[in-house]
Amino acid sequence: MAGIEIDDTTADALRALADAAGLPLDAYLAQVAEEKRRERALAEGAEIFRQVTRDPETAAAFDAEYGGPTPTRTTARAA
Repeated sequence: MAGIEIDDTTADALRALADAAGLPLDAYLAQVAEEKRRERALAEGAEIFRQVTRDPETAAAFDAEYGGPTPTRTTARAA
């Protein structure tokens, strides 16, 4: 791992994980880094989604632009 210093125990653990995945260490670390970038992007997107959907004005503007959910009619039925 050029330019990165880690202790032997951690290096051995990473090599074991890479071997178990059938990948060279550098490819394994690149894969882990990409997975972590995706996880972060999903978490950020989810938080933005939560913020936007909590705002009634944003939801109303969206519904006005794209149409809101269609109301469903319910009828009472005898049991």
